[in-house]
Amino acid sequence: MSWDYKTLNELGTVSRGKSRHRPRNDNSLFGGKYPFVQTADVKAANFYLTDYTETYNEKGLEQSRLWKAGTLCITIAANIADTAILGIDACFPDSIMGFVPYEGVSNAKFIKYAFDMLQRDIKQISQGTAQDNLSWQKLETIKFPAPDIKIQNKIVEILGTFDDLIENNQKQIKLLEEAAQRLYKEWFVDLRFPGYENCKIVDGMPESWIQKKISDLGEIITGKTPSTSKEQYYGGNIPFIKIPDMHGCVFPITTEVTLTNEGANTQKNKYIPKNGIMVSCIATVGLVNIAIELCQTNQQINSIILNNEQDLYYVYSSMKRLKELLEGVGSNGATMTNVNKTKFGNIEVVYPNDELRKLYYDYCKPIFEKIYALSRNIKKLSQVRDCLLPKLMSGEIEV
Repeated sequence: MSWDYKTLNELGTVSRGKSRHRPRNDNSLFGGKYPFVQTADVKAANFYLTDYTETYNEKGLEQSRLWKAGTLCITIAANIADTAILGIDACFPDSIMGFVPYEGVSNAKFIKYAFDMLQRDIKQISQGTAQDNLSWQKLETIKFPAPDIKIQNKIVEILGTFDDLIENNQKQIKLLEEAAQRLYKEWFVDLRFPGYENCKIVDGMPESWIQKKISDLGEIITGKTPSTSKEQYYGGNIPFIKIPDMHGCVFPITTEVTLTNEGANTQKNKYIPKNGIMVSCIATVGLVNIAIELCQTNQQINSIILNNEQDLYYVYSSMKRLKELLEGVGSNGATMTNVNKTKFGNIEVVYPNDELRKLYYDYCKPIFEKIYALSRNIKKLSQVRDCLLPKLMSGEIEV
């Protein structure tokens, strides 16, 4: 089957996001009702983007633009060519482009699938000497498949079946994790744990609880990147976890990069075992994952190898609540937040008695086992969808 191929501006309108105010992180812009979407939010979304970490107020909106739900977001800096369909009205900065299809000419969801198929090629033309960047000049040279709109809609319907299932699984994961976090808050923040009525409180904390440094909970390992000039170090079976792999998940089921045994063994002291707790501590801080197998991380991540395995879910939930503290600890006037190993290890957390930590572990174990099963199912659905994607998008499978 022969299809036409067209540039993006022949298929719809393309505009760059706006964030004119400098400095961009001026606190006076934030804290209102308007969602402010960033590249990490696009990366974390599976298909529809509904979750975000920042909001603009009226002043923020004035120097930006509110894009309508249904807009295709395309990242052009930091994370290159990641895409998501806005499920909400939202603002975004100039590191994201917005695509709105011409009615009867293209389907935004079809163009998203085209980006998914072409992402590797797009990343290659975006490589720069300092930081990868996808300029409009580069983007407008790319031609996208443009079959009749009825064919586009049919392909979207087929692939959308898988994405709907993935989205449903992700919603279940979110609800399960929220359940674990609610229990943590009830027991360890609000102090409404089993038997609290008979517990003596001393200086705002139950008398059997103590404060512990993170370094006392286990060994801390700061990751490292093997030499990228050695091709033989990469492409093996050992997951190499970076911050983009940590977004929107509890367990890093898939990673963009893997290491060979040779590559990983150049830094044998950087291995993270199963159930190691990984915390992002540079740039985007406060992301927390649990390792599912032997792996390594890059230097932006500090990992805790716990002394007590039954501390797993308690420490994971504690780390999830540290984002604001990490941002404060890592702020030194520089442009990038950086929480080094020493600063991270010196952070103190509340450490309840053995009985209560064990009880929390027992409550949370089936919750996290279900999260893991759902995460594996998402991977399988993604693999089937990704197998169909190029065949449908090339016309090899007719619809």
